[in-house]
Amino acid sequence: MPDPAVPDHEYLTVRELAELLRLKERKVYDLAASGAVPCSKATGKLLFPAAEIRQWIAQGQSGGPSVAAARPLARPPIVLGSHDPLLDWAIRQSRCGLATFYDGSLDGLARFVRGEGVITGLHIHDAASDRWNTAAAARVAADQNAVLISFARRRRGLVYRAGEKALARLSDLAGRRVVPRQAESGTDALFRELAGKENLALSDLEFSEVARTEDAAVEAVRRGHADAAFGLEAVAHSYGLEFAPIIEEEFALLIDRKSWFDTPVQTLVAFCSDRQFAARAKEYGGYDIGVFGEVGWNA
Repeated sequence: MPDPAVPDHEYLTVRELAELLRLKERKVYDLAASGAVPCSKATGKLLFPAAEIRQWIAQGQSGGPSVAAARPLARPPIVLGSHDPLLDWAIRQSRCGLATFYDGSLDGLARFVRGEGVITGLHIHDAASDRWNTAAAARVAADQNAVLISFARRRRGLVYRAGEKALARLSDLAGRRVVPRQAESGTDALFRELAGKENLALSDLEFSEVARTEDAAVEAVRRGHADAAFGLEAVAHSYGLEFAPIIEEEFALLIDRKSWFDTPVQTLVAFCSDRQFAARAKEYGGYDIGVFGEVGWNA
């Protein structure tokens, strides 16, 4: 027989579930983020299906995990989101123990909210405010126990082979074969935004195969699979290619607060404050790491 305390409408709000379980709303958000309690985000807000909540409570009453004892599952030690060559190098060189899964800023943000990693790298520009990353974090991750810190400013522009006609602006790409990035990437969104400002129609471009990392995009140009990429100065130099600066973007890390105090994240953060990290950034070129560690947003 259903618990009479569970409201009889189809979905519960965060407040209703908190009152039902006699928990703080913050705890309900933690349970939802960990997957410990059934929930839906179809409307953009957390809603909890009443029928499944009844079943979940019943399992606790019949000897399963109790509501009071339920705890969010630990996030796996994975860095998600946008690929950055300096960050990738730091993760490996510091031997911090973090794994990586790079598939774009938007993909990483969605995975972070689902609890699939401890850090996600972002470079998402908000055209309305002309700010980086904070609007996206506040919109998508407001219910997460997380903090957004700056990693670096980095120069992005047009990468092309030496000996070919020089490129200086996005409109110069008309009629050229360009390396596209995946739709979930901050680079794709930024390219479309800037192309629109320059009245560059994407139909005027020919596109090669999609590249899912910064290195893959620039390597496609080096191999002759495309004429140009909208890539990073650091990667262009690494592959011996020409670079025309277009914009300086801000790359940031959204970090789970609980994981911040764990050894893997602390090891990485300490390494990024070391001289070896600064020397590598200077060697790459195209980076300003003076902003590292600045807090841009708190959930």
